[in-house]
Amino acid sequence: MSVYVNRTLNMKKIKAIGFDMDYTLVRYKTEAFEKFVHKLVIEKLIELKNYPKELLDLPFDFDLVIQGLVIDKPKGNLLQVSRFDKVKIAHHGSKPMNYKDQQEIYKNKVIDLNTSNFQSLDTNFSVSNGILYTQLVDMKDEGADLPDYMQLADDIKFAIDVAHSDGSLKGHALDNLDKFIVQDPEVAKLLERFKRFGKKLILATNSEWWWTKKLMEYSIEPFLEEHESWMDLFDISICLCCKPRFFTTKNMFLKIDPETGLMSNAEGKLTNGIYQGGWAGKLQDDLGLDGEEILYLGDHIFGDVLTLKKTFNWRTALVLDPLEHEISAITKSKAIQEEIDKLMAKKQSHEYNLNHIELRKHEEPENFKKEDLNKIYAEIDKVDQQISEFLEDYKKFFNPYWGEMMRAGQEESRFADQVEKYACIYMTKVTDLLEYTPKTYFRPMKRILAHEN
Repeated sequence: MSVYVNRTLNMKKIKAIGFDMDYTLVRYKTEAFEKFVHKLVIEKLIELKNYPKELLDLPFDFDLVIQGLVIDKPKGNLLQVSRFDKVKIAHHGSKPMNYKDQQEIYKNKVIDLNTSNFQSLDTNFSVSNGILYTQLVDMKDEGADLPDYMQLADDIKFAIDVAHSDGSLKGHALDNLDKFIVQDPEVAKLLERFKRFGKKLILATNSEWWWTKKLMEYSIEPFLEEHESWMDLFDISICLCCKPRFFTTKNMFLKIDPETGLMSNAEGKLTNGIYQGGWAGKLQDDLGLDGEEILYLGDHIFGDVLTLKKTFNWRTALVLDPLEHEISAITKSKAIQEEIDKLMAKKQSHEYNLNHIELRKHEEPENFKKEDLNKIYAEIDKVDQQISEFLEDYKKFFNPYWGEMMRAGQEESRFADQVEKYACIYMTKVTDLLEYTPKTYFRPMKRILAHEN
């Protein structure tokens, strides 16, 4: 896979490269992991919130949700939103909403997604959250004794947080790493290449020290050729850094003893080692670098990329695992898209002729013939039918419920817009960078504006 470029990035000028861990350096087997999370959260809801045991019968359908959707919590809806913050596709629970109902609710207006009424599903970790929410909305509508839609969303989030904090999720995962975690020798190869080129390597993850240690030992350490341990590879490793607050709030660093896990206050300048918490500003200052000399890679558009870009002038890279399937689908459906494009050009030609016949009707009535109008309408209907058939074939390559992740209809999706605005580069996995040297000058393609086409 390639690296996709939104803004010019000269890797020669990058002196430190920071990485998130989960879904960035360490890849998950997403469907298997989210299926387990789905099951575990159901158990937590039954145990802690007295939800009915019928939840245990809910199946896990991985396709029900895609990354980038938004939950409208008070209404029980899942939304796919365009770059203009307008709703393009809406489901109530798992059921697609017809166009009329959608228009009655959202009226093609810009919606304010920055309120507590909306919850963005921005990462792979949010898939099970979205799936379970749609299922609980369906159950409530069918008469189950469940809280209102808003409370459903909040209860699911609560149960997920408990599953993370009480050890039940990660404890099970540690016992089944081969089931949930991808071992990729190419990651170690990439990191050691960067190190050979003199880049400082930083690990900044929201995960706890014990989890970080286990995952890095499992997924990266066995494949190192020039370093004994992953800890020798990274200059500074920061756990529980609480992104996005890591980029906005001046928290203290704690120094972690890697042998015992015990922590102490980190006094003075940061030196090579393992830390917890902290603030990106101090990290940058202690590295003695300008923000433009630091590149940070993560998978969370808000926590790893957007907030960072708004607070520091670091360079940013987004790792977007689901994009691999989308690119494959685009490639496979290319011939169909070309046929749709031809038909759209034909339709536009008919519409041009139609408009001029309508113009003649009003300005040259003596030359107007109604049969000419009817003939054009018939041709347009014929083309529309052909387009509809091709569109049905085209959709089969993408998610059966939502279609494309990076598009909402003909427009870019809100998620794609955020990627374009805040990620200097993006890729499907970090090892896509192996196709390029650490001195590559990444340049974006010239954007074609509407008037230039």
